[in-house]
Amino acid sequence: MEVILKHDVDSLGLAGDTVKVADGHARNYLIPRGIALEATNSNLKMMEMQRKKIEINRLKAMEDAEKVKETLSGVQINISQKVGEEGKLYGSVTSMDIAEELEKQGITIDRRKIILDKPIKTLGEFDVSIKLYPAVTGTIKLTVEALEE
Repeated sequence: MEVILKHDVDSLGLAGDTVKVADGHARNYLIPRGIALEATNSNLKMMEMQRKKIEINRLKAMEDAEKVKETLSGVQINISQKVGEEGKLYGSVTSMDIAEELEKQGITIDRRKIILDKPIKTLGEFDVSIKLYPAVTGTIKLTVEALEE
């Protein structure tokens, strides 16, 4: 089934795009939640009229993401964790921990936008990527250190 996206969806596309998805996914998830419209002639014409507004919103979101990227470029966060033998952490540093530390510095980032290949389980310095917009990715420095008791 073809649908027109009303909002940006990471796995499908950007607002205004016409994409082909499984019938059940469209009928049971995208359309009831207002994320997409069925790609009928009238809906296509309506979205064509709104395309300029969508483009303006997309450019504004891209500019906002670029500003946040510039803000993040100088950010250094430190996280202290309990450490066992050989410098291995008892737990791990997750995207939620990183989001909380950024929040303490006054930067609000959704934890789902923080990209970690796997949870961090060792001490050291790491570069952490944050996907701010489909074409904009920022990077922060993360230092994991031993918790002094």
